[in-house]
Amino acid sequence: MNAAPCPTIDIDPASVRRILVCQLRQIGDVVLTTPSISLLRKRFPDAQIHVLTMKVNEAVLAQNPDVDKLWLIDRNAHRNIFTQFRFYLRVVQQRFDIIVDFQQLPRIRNVVALARFFKPYSERQIRLSFTPPWYNRPFYTHWCKMINGYAAKAKASVLRPLGIEWNGERPSMRFTTEERAQADATLYELGIGRHDFLVTVDPTHRRETRCWPAEYYGRLAAMAAEANPRIKFLVFHGPGEEEEVQKVEQAANSPAVIVPKRLFSIREMSTLIARANMHFGNCSAPRHIAVAVGTPTFTVLGSTSSAWTFPAPEHEHFSLGLDCQPCNDNACRLGDIRCLRNLTPERLLPEFMERVARYDREA
Repeated sequence: MNAAPCPTIDIDPASVRRILVCQLRQIGDVVLTTPSISLLRKRFPDAQIHVLTMKVNEAVLAQNPDVDKLWLIDRNAHRNIFTQFRFYLRVVQQRFDIIVDFQQLPRIRNVVALARFFKPYSERQIRLSFTPPWYNRPFYTHWCKMINGYAAKAKASVLRPLGIEWNGERPSMRFTTEERAQADATLYELGIGRHDFLVTVDPTHRRETRCWPAEYYGRLAAMAAEANPRIKFLVFHGPGEEEEVQKVEQAANSPAVIVPKRLFSIREMSTLIARANMHFGNCSAPRHIAVAVGTPTFTVLGSTSSAWTFPAPEHEHFSLGLDCQPCNDNACRLGDIRCLRNLTPERLLPEFMERVARYDREA
């Protein structure tokens, strides 16, 4: 789809000293913001790039060479209006030349509103976002209609007034040598060797319309491991999701399915995904992390659309293609979530094994 015309702002890149990128949540969305940060760095190579986000997302942006400073909103430290205001004041005192708001959330609007009283030394402040509703328009100096397509491309389309176009840039995450070595040590401890075909699995989601049944993951893993004994499945989960991954483990009843006894941090999980041959799971943050670390993905889609799939042959999704898909709803209007429950492991297995064979040959 062609981008809608968007007026370009006349700006000298050399005059831009500081840029603030605002993306508070979710983890996957912050991963999908990294191409925009990289594009801003290329357009304004001498500027400092700061990012306003939630503290949990520090793990995503740590070691990113395009980020000079993180402003982290901590739910505990910034619990009341007074601590929030002091924090916002510290942010805007940086006197940003450009503020890019990818969400228009209340916390971001507070920062944008305060920033108007702290103009940069150039005396020109650009406050840029996607086309806002009428009640948000006073906060911004410029806006641009977000175009359809891959989610990271849609985000980057907001930057068009700055003379920036998305050109297939991938999300990115960086790790230290020590972090990569720790991932290797963890795999060794879990009994996963270099000759195994490692599939990392994300079988959980807080939205039922985006979560393939846990038992289906287990049954597919058991059949796949029987067909190819080299396959090992490393199953991830977050706090409070122990019951779901136990269902996977019980349904599989196979030593090929490995459920670690402890929770991994976001960065630990990410480095393990980077070591995998393939990532398999629901439409959630780990699939975007896999794209960022260069691991092929195969995603089961329920209510979500293909806009979350990176446009490359090694990143694929599968859905039944029902008339009601994609609905993008968090609850099924039909009441039976047939888009996921009718997609049996037996139906998906040939698709899964075809990708295993492909990436095994490439490895």
